[in-house]
Amino acid sequence: MPNTPEHPRRICLDDEGPLLIEGPVQFTCADGRVAVSDRFVVAVCTCRRSRMYPWCDTSHRRRTNREENTDAERGRTS
Repeated sequence: MPNTPEHPRRICLDDEGPLLIEGPVQFTCADGRVAVSDRFVVAVCTCRRSRMYPWCDTSHRRRTNREENTDAERGRTS
């Protein structure tokens, strides 16, 4: 689908996950590298943990909660 006023490109933001963009898309990284995807929806990494950057590989799901870490540390010292 072309990006026109009649058919604007849709981008979905989520605080806990990737940036979802209706494809196909050509993405230019900060280092000048160009990544291309012809998928229907493209997930762009926003946490920079992805091994497939700029594409999301769900690495954000493996993030640990600070409270869980604090509880685990307390358990080790008791």
